[in-house]
Amino acid sequence: MSKEAIVGEGVAKGATETRRVTRLIRLPEVQHRVGLGRSTIYRWMAEGKFPKPVQLGGYSVAWAEDEIEGWIANRLN
Repeated sequence: MSKEAIVGEGVAKGATETRRVTRLIRLPEVQHRVGLGRSTIYRWMAEGKFPKPVQLGGYSVAWAEDEIEGWIANRLN
């Protein structure tokens, strides 16, 4: 297995940039990263103040790690 496959990055033939695979993170990790509780996260999502998750199937959801990192960076500015 190549190193690119292990770290989730790869280069397509003829591409000039590396392609990064977005990691999905579940609610406990989101809570830990942003320092908010479940109720606040879901209330802020309803108010449009927090990124919405993607549906994984059934009642399972996860957030794109890049969106959460972007939200944190915006809060710090």
